[in-house]
Amino acid sequence: MGFGPLGKQIAHYIADKKNVKTIAVVDLDPDLIGKDVGELLGKDKTGVTVSSSVDEALAKLDKKPDVAVITTVSSIKKLVGQVEAVAKHGMPIVSTCEELSYPWKENEAVSNEIDQICKKYKVACLGTGVNPGFLMDYLPSTLTSICKDVDSITVERIQDATPRRVPFQKKIGAGLNLSSFKEKEAEGTLRHVGLKESVYFLASCVGIDLDEVTEELNPVVSDNDISVPSMNIKKGDARGVEQISYGYQNGVLKIKMHFKAAIGEPRSYDKVTVKGEPSFVSEIDGGINGDIATCAITINSIKSVLKANPGLQTMSTISVPGYLS
Repeated sequence: MGFGPLGKQIAHYIADKKNVKTIAVVDLDPDLIGKDVGELLGKDKTGVTVSSSVDEALAKLDKKPDVAVITTVSSIKKLVGQVEAVAKHGMPIVSTCEELSYPWKENEAVSNEIDQICKKYKVACLGTGVNPGFLMDYLPSTLTSICKDVDSITVERIQDATPRRVPFQKKIGAGLNLSSFKEKEAEGTLRHVGLKESVYFLASCVGIDLDEVTEELNPVVSDNDISVPSMNIKKGDARGVEQISYGYQNGVLKIKMHFKAAIGEPRSYDKVTVKGEPSFVSEIDGGINGDIATCAITINSIKSVLKANPGLQTMSTISVPGYLS
């Protein structure tokens, strides 16, 4: 459900799998409706055509799909109707909606609504992805499994956005002058969605009851002209975004998450620093490609969601996903 760049890439990956198959696709784009999915992916015809609604898609099938993958929106409020459209047919859901990854603190009422919808129809619903969903929340939570005590956790995701999808580059404000950057920031359309959700998720997993979570966002300003295949960036314009979220308990900083994504960033890495007993640093040099990893974890989570209890789940409440061959 959702056949934009992310949905198409997931469909590409599914086409190479042995144990999962795409049997229906839904999208509202009139230029896609009625077209063969295989041809849209640059492959042979599959006989599966894009439908404009879940009901229309299911009417073409002899049996309903085992699971639905939703790759449509980042906003949980916009997701509610889509979840119900799928759940009423008894299909569990895996979604890449960032705000769904751990939504109770930031969107409590909508979270409860989705939870009740899924319990009504006896299906599980999971929000996941590379980030939020894994690198800055689930992964650090598992790393603390070896700790006797945890005093604080710092998570950094620094990435060169040059090889990322164009929609991602635009989402981080690359190529905008600083005035346009601030306008989009004020509109709420320019930011990494899900950083606070990651803070709350990690805090919940390690038993830290946060009483304050703050966030700051700034443009990464280019020191020189940059030209990449997707855009030209002038000196003084934004080449990306830097976003930092802080979680406090009784005035003490317990969790810090530092996200920076920009065109031309000299070094990419993902890093977790745990202060406690023992204290340690775990770093992935070169970082994880977010587009590949989001598609992969979405597909690999399917088997866990099929076994999960009805209701809104998180990565910490499902069985551990693993590679799906």
